[in-house]
Amino acid sequence: MFDFGFLELVVIGVVALIVIGPERLPKVARTAGHLYGRMQRYVSSVKSDISHEIQLDEMRRVGQDFRESIESAASGIERQATVVDDYLRDEVSNVNKVVAAMATTEGGRPKTESAMKQVETELMPQQSLPLDEPDQNAVHPMPSAEVETAHGESAGKSA
Repeated sequence: MFDFGFLELVVIGVVALIVIGPERLPKVARTAGHLYGRMQRYVSSVKSDISHEIQLDEMRRVGQDFRESIESAASGIERQATVVDDYLRDEVSNVNKVVAAMATTEGGRPKTESAMKQVETELMPQQSLPLDEPDQNAVHPMPSAEVETAHGESAGKSA
């Protein structure tokens, strides 16, 4: 703020001693010190208030940026969901059209009551094939060739 050197302070002290006098100089110096301390506290409180306001402004800006990014992400997701929803609706309508077309025609013939009766008469009950379940208690014979080979090898090694 102000740049006072030691020489300037000595000159101010000598002038104050001459103008104020030696009796009142200590009281005036004490009062000047108190005023200087108050001024320093006031300046520091103003500085802290300004820095606090700057921090609050930065926080508001960060919050606003965060809100904008969330809103843009949400709108992007909504757009994608709308695209997917439209696609699925189109596919459902296509499937419904195919089902409706299959319901109205069967093998190139229109499906009418007489055609339905004819189809019902053509259908016969499903035949079941006789499947014998394997006997799980039966003994399965071991292949003799493998047994003989194993015995032959062990006999050849011992001889």
